[in-house]
Amino acid sequence: MTDCQPMAGVRVVTDSASDLTEDLARQYDVRVVPLTIRFGEEELVDRRDLSPDEFWRRCESSAALPETAAPSPGAFQEAYEDAAAAGAEGVVCVTISAALSATYQAARAAADAVADRIPVRVVDSRFVTMGEGLLVVTAAEAAAGGASLDEVAEAVEDAIGRTRVYGAVATLDHLQRGGRIGGAKAMLGSLLSIKPVICVRDGEVAEESKQRTRGRSLEYLAGKVKADAPLERLAVADGNADDLDVLLERLGDIEATHPMVVAKLGPVVGTHAGPGTVGVAYQLPAGRSRTAG
Repeated sequence: MTDCQPMAGVRVVTDSASDLTEDLARQYDVRVVPLTIRFGEEELVDRRDLSPDEFWRRCESSAALPETAAPSPGAFQEAYEDAAAAGAEGVVCVTISAALSATYQAARAAADAVADRIPVRVVDSRFVTMGEGLLVVTAAEAAAGGASLDEVAEAVEDAIGRTRVYGAVATLDHLQRGGRIGGAKAMLGSLLSIKPVICVRDGEVAEESKQRTRGRSLEYLAGKVKADAPLERLAVADGNADDLDVLLERLGDIEATHPMVVAKLGPVVGTHAGPGTVGVAYQLPAGRSRTAG
């Protein structure tokens, strides 16, 4: 991919739940508005005060389950106003699923506040982590290619229907502590050594499959990707997993238009999924719609 840093045209904004890598954010001049992470009484700004690696280290040593909070409308407003000051004709803001966070509402409120200065299209990605991140890249490439404000937003909306996200969870502890599953189910799952596979469906996290071993859960992820190949884009999100290389090897021969992206899974999903989680996100080529499951 080529370096794309437009000073005018359409600018792209997202939130840190997208897990967009620093290299991609810099390459496409994407403004990333951070969420906040709380460990007890301590509040830290995602990616500014707390790197993904530090987040995972804290998770392993902290007795308290971390929490996340959406950015303020003011944080998005600052990003939009900076785009206007740089001469942008408009902004497309791609956010984490509105069903999972108040971030979308904050981005919309900020868009209303700057409506007399710069037009902003806020798009609910209906995904999280690199599912959202790949949609940000879609927007940025459309903008770099000279697409209009509405054309960039439409490109993202089209790609949403071709995007899938799956993840393998190492333990049920965080899902139980975060209220995603009940204690009895978590205990039973631990006794049976169940390794659940989750997905993002209709904007929400859902159970995709139950596997009896970690190896089978990784094989399941790879199988989902291979079944849909060839792909337009493919990304892997690493939640401090010591067997990441196993998944990467199984995905090594997947045909995709763009190079595979490997990113760190950040606090937004990591808080609920826990250490050892690995995820895959991918987009089907244009013209292929998404099917359930």
